[in-house]
Amino acid sequence: MALVAVVGRPNVGKSTLINRILGKRETIVEETPGVTRDRKYLEADWNGRSFTLVDTGGLLFKDEDGFSDHIREQALFAVRQADAVIFIVDGRDGLMGADEDIAEILRSSEKPIFLAVNKWDDPAMSMEPASFYKLGLGDPVLISGMHGIGVGELLDDLVKILPEDKKPLAEKQLTVAIIGRPNVGKSSLFNRLIGEERVIVSDIAGTTRDSIDSLLVKDGNRYLFLDTAGLRRKARQDTAVEFYSSVRVLEAIDRSEVVLLVLDAADGVTDQDKRMAAHVEAKGRALIVLANKWDLVEGEKAEDLIADIGDDLQFVSYAPLICISALTGRGLDKVFPTLDRVDDEFSTRIPTHILNDFVDEFRSSFEAAAGKRSFRILYATQAGTSPPTIVFFTTSGKKDKRVTSNYRRYLENKIRERFSFEGVPIKIRVKVKKRETGK
Repeated sequence: MALVAVVGRPNVGKSTLINRILGKRETIVEETPGVTRDRKYLEADWNGRSFTLVDTGGLLFKDEDGFSDHIREQALFAVRQADAVIFIVDGRDGLMGADEDIAEILRSSEKPIFLAVNKWDDPAMSMEPASFYKLGLGDPVLISGMHGIGVGELLDDLVKILPEDKKPLAEKQLTVAIIGRPNVGKSSLFNRLIGEERVIVSDIAGTTRDSIDSLLVKDGNRYLFLDTAGLRRKARQDTAVEFYSSVRVLEAIDRSEVVLLVLDAADGVTDQDKRMAAHVEAKGRALIVLANKWDLVEGEKAEDLIADIGDDLQFVSYAPLICISALTGRGLDKVFPTLDRVDDEFSTRIPTHILNDFVDEFRSSFEAAAGKRSFRILYATQAGTSPPTIVFFTTSGKKDKRVTSNYRRYLENKIRERFSFEGVPIKIRVKVKKRETGK
């Protein structure tokens, strides 16, 4: 689809306008400048015309916080990619020097520029924003992203000049969320996988604030990667920005089919890593564990660390472990083949006759493991995929309603021994087959 970059200096209301256009809160809105730092791609629609909005960080030309240079690079990359640009200025602040700096760059881009004077919702404000004509970008459009004033007119003019959509790709799309604690290397990994400096990489924990989406086509397959902010414990979420960032992590897991849980090899598995893995399993998403910064692990310590990770994540032992270094590229060649393999397992359906041949083979051991519950397994069927759901039908017994989690785990392990389901949680259900009553 056509790309529309939304740019401006910090805190002029870019994310507010984008949320207004989308009709939902997709980006974090805070009074604190610098909340948005990376490029975020969002699909929008206006009167049946679809296009992609690119949310960018606030542009500054003085590096006051260590991020301004990176943010500017990200925003200008978005402008170069874009078919059109919405340049937002603040109607309450009036024309600022930073606006003139940005306008100079935009004029040289030779892209269609829409100058939007935001926060124009106060009746006391002059209706002739004459000062903004000095930017040399044509007639300004008076809008309020908060209240929706003028946004429709802006979009009407925008969609008229957008190029026609390219033919959409037909391949299946796999959505992959990248999660982990702050500063474990998620953004470095993300940039490596998609092959460009898509997100800002810094030693400062919390550099990524929002979830970042990127579509990649590789070897005929489509992957939508969702890079997320580092997930802190609730007790350590000091600001509203961190709270909303954590919400975005959980939303990314919900949107995904496969989750890449990134660990810091030097730290091993922490309690927070375990909580994230448990959440992914509870949501029924496929899981791959990546032990990053493996270039810092030496000799015999590596074998011990692999064993420790396996022990600590025993409850998701089905998840493959890949030892990688996002810095050097080590092990990254294994990521895409593993993603494809796990995706296949996630959507696998076992034919009923094969599943019941398996039940016939192990029926006596299944019933023995049930112990005092005194029921017989009659047959099994796969009720669903993504994740695979296996239903075992049994005869009625006095304690058949007390099927324990341990027994379900036993059935799951037997299924994995035969059918694998690498990287995929299996849902096990045990139901009593109702007797048919005659007349």
